[in-house]
Amino acid sequence: QVQLVESGGGLVQAGGSLRLSCAASGRTSSTYTTGWFRQAPGKEREFVAGITWSGAVTYYSDSVKGRFAISRDSAKNTAYLQMNILKPEDTALYYCAVNRAFGLTRTSSLYDFWGQGTQVTVFS
Repeated sequence: QVQLVESGGGLVQAGGSLRLSCAASGRTSSTYTTGWFRQAPGKEREFVAGITWSGAVTYYSDSVKGRFAISRDSAKNTAYLQMNILKPEDTALYYCAVNRAFGLTRTSSLYDFWGQGTQVTVFS
């Protein structure tokens, strides 16, 4: 079991920045890929970004590419999502998740463990 706790969400004006954190605990000795997803009211959960265990490979959705950056600190078992040039359409509940077998994938059902989410609200 891996427990994930997200933090760093909040209310920010369009054009601003936020940095989300995802702290992992439990069986963190296993290697895993970390993904960030988001879900806006009335919409399906969507993939935002992912990073391999080593941190060497990252993957972004087209909607955030060039604005968001995912990273991880293996020593702290923590992943981050730096979000810049935020837009109102980025407003959503942001989740981090990990999968141990499928690598960098956009498919949410392939992720084994999920956090509870942190709310990001961007106003214009």
